[in-house]
Amino acid sequence: MASPGAMALQIVSDLHLEIHDDYDAYTITPHAPVLALLGDIGLVARHRDALAAFLARHLRQFEAILFVPGNHEAYHSSWPRTRQILQQFEDEVTARRDAGDRGLGDLVVMDRQAYRLPPPGPGPGHHKVVVLGCSLFSHVPPLGARPVQDGMNDFRLTAGWDVAAHNAAHQRDRQWLNEAVTSIERHGDPDLRIVIVSHWSPTGDARARDPRHGAARDDALASAFATDLLDDPCFRSPRVCAWAFGHTHYNCDFLVARDTIGAPPIRLLANQRGYAGAGAPKFDPAKVLLIE
Repeated sequence: MASPGAMALQIVSDLHLEIHDDYDAYTITPHAPVLALLGDIGLVARHRDALAAFLARHLRQFEAILFVPGNHEAYHSSWPRTRQILQQFEDEVTARRDAGDRGLGDLVVMDRQAYRLPPPGPGPGHHKVVVLGCSLFSHVPPLGARPVQDGMNDFRLTAGWDVAAHNAAHQRDRQWLNEAVTSIERHGDPDLRIVIVSHWSPTGDARARDPRHGAARDDALASAFATDLLDDPCFRSPRVCAWAFGHTHYNCDFLVARDTIGAPPIRLLANQRGYAGAGAPKFDPAKVLLIE
């Protein structure tokens, strides 16, 4: 049973509503006040109206939706255009709320963005939690550049995108996470806990990888899915209690020990539907991360 001060965040990713145009049919039943959609929900530009309607419908059910862009969001478009449309989505929701539509929750595009979880009720005793979110594009090493460039649809279906741009985006996201966590450690509330949400995976741990794909070091495409941040400040910080991600179509939930003094294990979890008809095993649309 959760403690009275526990904070809750519902975790869902990789719905891939674009595959069968399921934007109208698919519904996420609320099991927490805030929903984190961790990428690959649908096509932002090509299916703009359908995706906007899907989000608006769920904003009637959740206090907030945290939307992390995944690689499929930019398919049949470009990353600048995708980010522009997502920002327009957020601005439109904010304008409607400011105009008096209080039945609509907040939409927060988690593109190097922070969000403070609202307390579950009035009065003291609730944990203080900030969510840090970004796509966290993976790092592709030189030896993997050609297999990844040739083997991943990202570089065929996203205009102006190649491994060099992908790696630059990784560096921006990684630097932002490390700086944000370090800033909170130095200047933030000492009681503030951090949850990180991303699309790409932050770990090379075998428990986070489908065993059918073999060892990460032997898989030419492995670097397109995950980058091990075990030694980064954003992973080692005692303030960071959990990290949720998507992209791998492999669901997991486990603890990783850290050697940082005073740091408890960090919880890593993924809750991905995968492609309809060939979904990822153990997907739970009611999956909730409790921060106690």
